[in-house]
Amino acid sequence: MATIVNTPGNDNGSSAGWAVAVIVLLVVLIGGYFLWARHAGRPAAPSTNINVSLPTGGTDTGAAPAAQ
Repeated sequence: MATIVNTPGNDNGSSAGWAVAVIVLLVVLIGGYFLWARHAGRPAAPSTNINVSLPTGGTDTGAAPAAQ
């Protein structure tokens, strides 16, 4: 009769979990940087012009009616 001895090797695990964690961390950092850069408080261009055309009014001046 033969005796079979099963001694598993030292399982240190693989580094795949660390690789995924590093990639996710890099994606989060790079994405955060681009969002921050996009929404950073940049001043408007000096040539920015806002033109508003209002319709001409009638005889109403917009004043409150006189108290009686």
